[in-house]
Amino acid sequence: MQVMILAAGLGMRLRPYSLIRPKPLFPVLDQALLVRVINQVKYYGADSILVNCHHLGKQIVTAIAGLDNVHIQEEPEILGTGGALNKALSFFDNRPLLIVNGDIYHTIDLAWVYEEHLASGADATLVLQYYPRFNNVTLYPDGKISGIRDNLQAKPETAFTGIQVINPDLLRSLPEGIYADIIDYYQHWLKKEVNLRGLLSQGHFWSDLGTADDYLALNKRLLKLVSLNRKFSVFQGKDIALPSDVILRDWVVIGSGAQIGGGSHLERVVVWDGAVVDEKSVLKDEIVT
Repeated sequence: MQVMILAAGLGMRLRPYSLIRPKPLFPVLDQALLVRVINQVKYYGADSILVNCHHLGKQIVTAIAGLDNVHIQEEPEILGTGGALNKALSFFDNRPLLIVNGDIYHTIDLAWVYEEHLASGADATLVLQYYPRFNNVTLYPDGKISGIRDNLQAKPETAFTGIQVINPDLLRSLPEGIYADIIDYYQHWLKKEVNLRGLLSQGHFWSDLGTADDYLALNKRLLKLVSLNRKFSVFQGKDIALPSDVILRDWVVIGSGAQIGGGSHLERVVVWDGAVVDEKSVLKDEIVT
């Protein structure tokens, strides 16, 4: 299975944090989200992985350097999802391409997604979910997509997860070397009666790191799970020495190598690896970079 991980976005809604790190490198329980995504697609059988990058791209290049079967596509000019996929065609063979966003955390079975696409005969398969906040897709009764985003035929009841499988022949019609949004082309292909299928996934967990609140909520949820849902929970990475007078409340994530000043009070806070919290700081519902 060949996979492309999209990791070139600007992360506008996560500024100022995304001015320091690209969104796919935001740590989740002290692990860069992109590294988790890479491990996830490998678990489901990926044998060839391409990661694109643009914004703060050198950080992404460094983060994945040396990983087996993982390659980088640097984009000096941002190409969007469509432009990036067209540029990547020369790297991949003619097998259907699994595409995932580098800034989502999910538990969807990617092997099932790929197998469903192969069995369907569709030109492209978009993985959907029930998620009212992001609903933007309508379906025919047979599972084919009838509308997406701006050309909806009815009230949308499903949302696109950012996970998709596309046959390379379809991608060859995308423009070369210029910005293009794959969703715009899905809308165009619907008018051309291209076989676009929606695959509804249920019973999974999915989170988009769209905003700072989303990011904090994801860390909270995962921390509560690993802490067996105790009312108070803390995650500490490596090489951390907490002064005895530090106060931690509700939940706190402290990344490896972070320095926490004496007398500090942290409550519902994520401290990135290597970050410094000054003495006697009082921080609540914050990200410390």
